[in-house]
Amino acid sequence: MTLHQASGRWRLGLALAVATALFWASLPIALKQALTALDPYTITWFRFLFAALCTFGWLAWRGQLGQFRGLEGGHRGLLAIAAIGLIGNYLGYLLGLDHTTPANAQLLIQMAPLLFAVGGVLVFKERVAAGQLLGYGAIVAGLLAFSTEQRAAAAQPERYLLGIALMVGAAVTWAGYALAQKQLLQRLGSQAILLVIYVAAAVLLLPLATPSTLADLRGVDALALLYCAFNTIFAYGCFAAAIEHWEASRVGAVLATTPMLTLIFSGTLSLLLPGALTPEQLGPWTVGGAVLVVVGSVLASLLKPKPASRA
Repeated sequence: MTLHQASGRWRLGLALAVATALFWASLPIALKQALTALDPYTITWFRFLFAALCTFGWLAWRGQLGQFRGLEGGHRGLLAIAAIGLIGNYLGYLLGLDHTTPANAQLLIQMAPLLFAVGGVLVFKERVAAGQLLGYGAIVAGLLAFSTEQRAAAAQPERYLLGIALMVGAAVTWAGYALAQKQLLQRLGSQAILLVIYVAAAVLLLPLATPSTLADLRGVDALALLYCAFNTIFAYGCFAAAIEHWEASRVGAVLATTPMLTLIFSGTLSLLLPGALTPEQLGPWTVGGAVLVVVGSVLASLLKPKPASRA
């Protein structure tokens, strides 16, 4: 099987990777604002419905809807796993965000790619370098340091612990989705896979959502929800294009800066609009933990295992 090779247009790949990081870094801030006016289920349902309509239109325009013909039972099963995983990720992340701050949420969700990497080793028998293991260890240590100080500084420690638990659940379900999608890519394009997930999620979440509340949205709340909806499409679009033009390991290294960008966005917004966000608690363990997570992510993304020796 021929492996994908980057186009070599690294400047375009770098720009797209930076755009992806900026989209993902700003998302929890917009979600936090949307949560002041809507419940998590309605927000998630709207994002999935919006993404489903846009993705369906895109695939129809490009004549790519025919790839769904002849799907086997195994593929349908993997689609179900992927759908349940991404729905669980969206809901778990949003419910967890309701119990913590945007920067906390963005850092804690870094467990998702770590679990995905573990799944790649266990399920797809991928090899890892010793330096990558060091990176994974740094991520775990950073998360522990970060969460320990944040819990101590939280006004309601029990509420913060619930937020951590929800974020762990969101990370686990995302890893399940990503592993299922990785296998499905042998049969379907990434946008086709996402379309099925979006449609399934919009249908399944409709009984829990309250669409009538959308009519009452005004001003900043409405803009925040629309940004979240567009963010879903543009962030994944930029990510897919980035790895088309640049090596995935280098794209991953850029994306490792996402938690730090969220801290910068949150701090800037808190200064410009006092009271708009709960100020981040940036003690030494919090900063050190964040740095460890970013450094660990970079190590895990950049270092590659040595080629297997030939007999």
